[in-house]
Amino acid sequence: MPILLLRLEGAAALVVATWVYALAGASWGWFAALLLVPDVSMVGYLRGPRIGAAAYNAAHTYAAPALLAVASVGLGWTPGVPVALIWTAHIGLDRLLGYGLKQPDGFHQTHLGPIGPARHG
Repeated sequence: MPILLLRLEGAAALVVATWVYALAGASWGWFAALLLVPDVSMVGYLRGPRIGAAAYNAAHTYAAPALLAVASVGLGWTPGVPVALIWTAHIGLDRLLGYGLKQPDGFHQTHLGPIGPARHG
């Protein structure tokens, strides 16, 4: 049940972030171009599972886009808010699909349970 709730929370974050993005009238081209950018953090796995998990988790926690949004508003940097919304939508989509924060023992172990080959084996 808690995993279902976390996945539903991800769906809500995805829908709300996308809805607010639409209300802001921001570019859908930028939305499409930037939606998968947080996954670049997976390059941390080239340095091993511990560093990979830390890099991935830093890019996949809601605190990071929230800080970007707050800083952007505070500094008057208007492009930061749409970027934060895209980032939030990405995290929400990941959670909805069952991709959670990574455990340091391997990419396929997440806080939402195993994914990929670990799920079936």
